[in-house]
Amino acid sequence: MERKMPLLQIASTKRHLVTSVGAPFFWLGDTAWELFHRLNKQEVTQYLDDRVNKGFTVVQAVILAELEGLTVPNAQGDLPLHDLEPTRPNEPYFAFVDFVLAEAAQRGIYIGLLPTWGDKYNKAWGVGPEIFTPENAFQYGEFLGRRYREVPNIVWVMGGDRLPADQEDYDIVCQMSAGIRAGGAPQLMTMHPKGGHISSLIYGKEAWLQIDMFQSLHMKGCKEYRYVRKALKSSPPRPIIDGEPGYENIPNFLNKWQKHRLDDFDVRRAAYWSMLSGAAGHTYGCNEIWQMHAAGREPQHRADRSWAAAMQFPGASQMGYMRTFFERLPWQRLQPNQGFLGGINWPTGGYRVAMVDEKCLFAIAYTPEGKPIDAKLGTLQAIKIKAYWFDPASGIYDLIGDTIPAQRRRFTPKSTESASRDRVLLVMEEGFASRCGF
Repeated sequence: MERKMPLLQIASTKRHLVTSVGAPFFWLGDTAWELFHRLNKQEVTQYLDDRVNKGFTVVQAVILAELEGLTVPNAQGDLPLHDLEPTRPNEPYFAFVDFVLAEAAQRGIYIGLLPTWGDKYNKAWGVGPEIFTPENAFQYGEFLGRRYREVPNIVWVMGGDRLPADQEDYDIVCQMSAGIRAGGAPQLMTMHPKGGHISSLIYGKEAWLQIDMFQSLHMKGCKEYRYVRKALKSSPPRPIIDGEPGYENIPNFLNKWQKHRLDDFDVRRAAYWSMLSGAAGHTYGCNEIWQMHAAGREPQHRADRSWAAAMQFPGASQMGYMRTFFERLPWQRLQPNQGFLGGINWPTGGYRVAMVDEKCLFAIAYTPEGKPIDAKLGTLQAIKIKAYWFDPASGIYDLIGDTIPAQRRRFTPKSTESASRDRVLLVMEEGFASRCGF
């Protein structure tokens, strides 16, 4: 039975996403860039089943894929275009895109849909070839807009891991987005920039940029909170999402020998640094999954197992724990508030971040290395406080106390059997805690 999903919209806060019926929407994405290109129908359903079961709400995938997506057929044996011409789409290929969108909708998943990877208009690196001009970019966008104007589970993602090298590149992205709108597509739009950049600092004057997106770097301790804080200063205000963080199991780009890989702790720290600095959601990534690596394919960035095996990395499940944690609360009322934290807070790998409810009924703080949190509980409108430590690796809550006086207090995580040291502190006015089911 076909499932009708609501369109996503910008919340009245301008910093969050909601559905067309007003429900808060938590963007929990996965980078599955090669989904349309490398998986067959059975594999698509296998992948989507796993992701929805782990709590993902968005899957980001590319129509004209990065890894020889124009010249190597997809798993069905089809190329996306005739003669590398954007104005001549190949119907069987796009019928497969239709299939993926429908299967995602059946599972309540939105597709962050990239019309193309950036090497198709600015090669820079990769294989290209460059095939777009502003004129055919508009025509290709118009084709997509007409085809998918009635498909609600889409967020358009422009750019494709590139910055414009010149005015023509800039115009290609803008004309493609204009074509999508001319085709009648009403869905939200964002832009996926090159690593280390924020889309609003490139296309911030364009009305089509409705969601601000940045790409942090594939390295340990990238300090994602810096990107969120910088994006928060952009005008007009927009929801902010890290659309490509450091991937689980990718070699650390910070080290030129790339001896160490990013693990689930690195994934968690990036996510909580972003979320507790004001992001509207977060995208997870895995080295093997973005490329849909399998036997017989050239591994990118030293991929060492299949995409199917990599789906069981712990970081993916831990992202689902994060979503569940936030959704127990009216999390879209949170405001960044580093003033909630007392003491010295060096900007190192253990840097702590905090947010406070706009109604001052609860607060959340994250300590990546398990350092104590000096909480200024007087920030809250409360006489008594109920407090928990939340282990983001296991999803387990540990009650600290439910009759804590609302005054400044040091909270120190106790040693547990958990292999992780990072913890999330949740403090709530006691009546509010009860209303939230704590």
